[in-house]
Amino acid sequence: MRTFKYMLAFTGISAMLLLHACTKDFERINTNPYGLSQEELKTDFKLIGEPFKQIQMSIYAVSPGWVMQIQQNLMGDVFSGYMGAPGPFGNFGNNNTTYNLTDGWNVAMWGCAYGSYPDAPNVSVMPIARRIEKLAGNEFRDFKAWMLILKVLTMHRISDVYGPIIYTKYGIINPDKSIDYDSQKDAYYAFFRDLDTAVTILTPLMNSPLKPFQRFDLTYDGSYKAWLKLANTLRLRLAIRISKVDPAKARLEGETALANAGGLLAVTGDDARVNIAPLTHPYNDFSGSWNDIRMGAPMESLLTGYNDPRIEKYFQPSEAVPGAYKGVRTGIALPSKLYADYSKLAVFESKVQLMTAAEAWFLKAEAALWGWANAGDAAGNYAKGIEVSFTQNKVDPVKLAPYLADNTSKAKPYVDTKNAVNNVAAGDSYLSTITIKWNEGDAFERKLERIITQKWIATYPDGQEAWSEFRRTGYPKLFPVVVNNSGGKIPTNLFVRRINFVNTEYSTNPKGVERAITLLGGLDNGGTRLWWDKP
Repeated sequence: MRTFKYMLAFTGISAMLLLHACTKDFERINTNPYGLSQEELKTDFKLIGEPFKQIQMSIYAVSPGWVMQIQQNLMGDVFSGYMGAPGPFGNFGNNNTTYNLTDGWNVAMWGCAYGSYPDAPNVSVMPIARRIEKLAGNEFRDFKAWMLILKVLTMHRISDVYGPIIYTKYGIINPDKSIDYDSQKDAYYAFFRDLDTAVTILTPLMNSPLKPFQRFDLTYDGSYKAWLKLANTLRLRLAIRISKVDPAKARLEGETALANAGGLLAVTGDDARVNIAPLTHPYNDFSGSWNDIRMGAPMESLLTGYNDPRIEKYFQPSEAVPGAYKGVRTGIALPSKLYADYSKLAVFESKVQLMTAAEAWFLKAEAALWGWANAGDAAGNYAKGIEVSFTQNKVDPVKLAPYLADNTSKAKPYVDTKNAVNNVAAGDSYLSTITIKWNEGDAFERKLERIITQKWIATYPDGQEAWSEFRRTGYPKLFPVVVNNSGGKIPTNLFVRRINFVNTEYSTNPKGVERAITLLGGLDNGGTRLWWDKP
């Protein structure tokens, strides 16, 4: 149990060490290995370019892998229903999986964004981004655009976990030694401004054959056009995210993204994936040698109920029921690693998924529901999203047409072969009844559920994004925890809504946190909704 070995000690100084772990190689990367001057390094882009490798590797902290496990896997991946823990991680599972939010785990995502308090110059994404912005000036505006896209891609995830974050005020230290947070609304508006700046810079360059990023780009081999497509798609993602709480701003930003000449991610070749080779994908350790994660129960319910051919691309048949796929329900009593014989994850290649073309089509489908200009047809976008997801996962194309035409298959009841207390029976209100085939006569909400359910399947394995969309929409229907150790802070039927501010901020920036709680508009716990999480 590799995770348990490291995590339970993460308090005080140990937690601060974790903050440095996310970018432990940054000093080496930014130390001039050849004795060249800063001007010489700027000439071949090395000084400004090398830090981009670290940013791309820190969106998900892939090395060491146990950092990503607590940054992503034991938060978004389990909260989204994608995955479940087969064992307790000590203390009989009294941790995030049962809503006793664990400070030593939850500090990881914050640390990979900020590093040490208050302003360590050589660790984590925000310090790197600020350094690049200073180096870029007006001379390297294309690098500035690239940095802004990566910064927003990272920091919207941070905001979608905690709510208010330090973004526009980063590096501004008050007389009382505190640093102020932005409200989530202000952070999102800043994300849109930064993406607008990036898009404005990259649009005229989209057909340029030049590739100054190439040596440092682990995602798109230095293509201006590819990064522009990603920026537009990210802008649409964030616009859709705020569509319920701020519909006018959402429409403005969404329609701007849809109208840009660079377009959106559209085919599998457009997918944004960070090449982490020669490292292996951390999920292979989590599910394989560590035996710390398994298929989630909602995944079993929906994928087996739909006879979805992607199931064999996502997971391995279980040992518990040979030939069948079995998922673990999150938030159950776990006296031991009882569910290790349930379905492991399929083996991942050494690329970490950031965004896919399939997601873009589902974003367009919802934008069409909202009536946004240039969004196209909701039905067509929905079908295209499934098609592109099939292509992405190398599913036999002959299976697409019958899948799209299926208007009877629904989620299956869930059976826990080891403890019937965890079963979800037919007719249970938490069991989805949505079918696959598009029905133009359905009401808005039914169409939205269909779009988000398929988007949830296609977005796998990015549990962070899936959890955010579940909180925003309530879809797909997930199974509530059976064991709730939150002490009443997180109502079982409402699910976990956020993660509380981290203990290192309470110890080093207490006045900033105090003001951030007023921006949150509720108690600093996992039951308080974020700004865009409108009931």
